[in-house]
Amino acid sequence: MGVRVPAEVDLAVVGGGGAGSLVLAALARHGLPGLRVAVVDPVRKRGQDRTWAFWGTPGGDLEPMLSASWSRVEVTTPAVARVLDLTPLRYAMLRSAPVYERAAEAEQRLGATRYDAAVGALDDDGASVTVRDTDGRAVLRAGWVLDSRPRPPRRPGRTAWLQHFRGWWLESSTPVFDPGRAVLMDFRTPQPARGVSFGYVLPVSDRYALVEYTEFSPVLLSDAGYDAGLRGYAALLGLDLAALTVREVEDGVIPMTDAPFDRWPSPRVVRLGTAGGATRPSTGFTFSAMHRQAGQVAAAVAAGRPPVPRPAYPGRHRWMDAVALRAWDSGAVGGPEFFDRLFDRNPASRVLRFLDGATSPAEDLALMRSSPLLPMTSAVAGDAAGRLRARLTRR
Repeated sequence: MGVRVPAEVDLAVVGGGGAGSLVLAALARHGLPGLRVAVVDPVRKRGQDRTWAFWGTPGGDLEPMLSASWSRVEVTTPAVARVLDLTPLRYAMLRSAPVYERAAEAEQRLGATRYDAAVGALDDDGASVTVRDTDGRAVLRAGWVLDSRPRPPRRPGRTAWLQHFRGWWLESSTPVFDPGRAVLMDFRTPQPARGVSFGYVLPVSDRYALVEYTEFSPVLLSDAGYDAGLRGYAALLGLDLAALTVREVEDGVIPMTDAPFDRWPSPRVVRLGTAGGATRPSTGFTFSAMHRQAGQVAAAVAAGRPPVPRPAYPGRHRWMDAVALRAWDSGAVGGPEFFDRLFDRNPASRVLRFLDGATSPAEDLALMRSSPLLPMTSAVAGDAAGRLRARLTRR
């Protein structure tokens, strides 16, 4: 029996989650006749396994798939509840099922070959990449690989926190939610000794909403801890859980760290999603950057360029995030205080564009001036000292 020769493709998408699905849809929009595409993932994603929330201007390719959107959001602290007008932006909710369905349609339109295999190694010789399964067998050879699997950072960060959460999709037989606005951050929840907690509400209608409890902290909670946080937040909202039905439960863990991620680890392997630097260190928001980078990859392929997206966020924003994480981790600044001042002293659209990496240097200076100056200055000095120690250690 002869040795099986692995198939050859131009582009292999490894991982069929959110980042991979967005790339497939973006490639299909460009047409790209003759492009040989493969998708390698042991699981065929479908159904509602997660919810993404993001902000942007109305319109675009995501519009038909949205579950809901809001032009007003609420940011609440124990002292004050602010209702913010996001115009010209809006906050939007997208559930996973239509994203996966669109990706499956894109695979068909592209004529992509599907390999239901778990990937082990990506052997990049500079001219092409051999994609191997976990037993070391060659699955295929690709001119380029887009890898959206979770990967660790290149080296540990000075601060390593997590955004971790649990949400309940709650249904009521009577109107209990306000579908005219979302609750973006509600800091009335009990704050952990080391970290930040808040609740939020994404209402699809006056009788159906996602209610979630979230922490930014270094350590995960137990199942009982998340449920207790959710019950406590529901009580703050005045919701009678005995009169509501939990239709679905969503859990998640997202890294919040100043550690560097290798978005281009070898000549012909490009990483997407969190492993490609799409997660904002100061908030854990990822979706907007994933969507932006998917469009950049597809445009590059259509133009005959390497499918390498731009960095998700400017370097100065990554530095500002590192300083904020250090300030929170040291206890120099409380998370509720930080976000309260940020939204109190800046237009909401400026804050949200900053979190998307879209503000100018002048706007960034205005945002920095609105933060607690003395403790943030101390955090800046601590961050600089940490960077110097890291450089000396690596020598």
